[in-house]
Amino acid sequence: MMEKFYTSVLLSRRVVHQTGKGKVRSHWYLVLTGNGNGLVGYGQGKHAKPRIALQQARAAAIKNMDYVERFEERTVWTEMSAKLGATKLVLRPRPVGFGLRCNPSLHQVLRAAGFKDISAKVWGSRNKMNVIKCAFMLLQAGHAPPGMGDGIGGKGAKLSRGVGMMGKMQMERARGRKLISLRK
Repeated sequence: MMEKFYTSVLLSRRVVHQTGKGKVRSHWYLVLTGNGNGLVGYGQGKHAKPRIALQQARAAAIKNMDYVERFEERTVWTEMSAKLGATKLVLRPRPVGFGLRCNPSLHQVLRAAGFKDISAKVWGSRNKMNVIKCAFMLLQAGHAPPGMGDGIGGKGAKLSRGVGMMGKMQMERARGRKLISLRK
């Protein structure tokens, strides 16, 4: 069953820790795992032997997998933004056939989660680890992503502040057809 999952190493580092006995070398990995149909997770592993560190990271990624809500199985429901450290990330829904137009590390995360039509912009620090964590903060927020209200009466972001009521002509243009008056 685990062979069906998409797994990719997002980051790898060779870390050196100075102790009284000398330098202790270890390997660190950040691994992404997803099934391409809404399940996605990431994990970290650190060990002196690279193969064991990779196994630890993959096990942590599988353990941290969570379902991601998708609109029409291809994009996000609405524009979402989050900030983590100096990294600011905005995910926008796009029409069918648009594709994934985003940061390369975000591209891997979104593809593993099963998204097909999204544009994303990263402002500030483009540190891969912060970009990935910020993306997971948005995607795995469940029923209450940041800025969308808390689900128990808390306020959400006002998306159309100051627009007011549409006139008849604006409504006809938006709907693509003439309005029929029901009054006689």
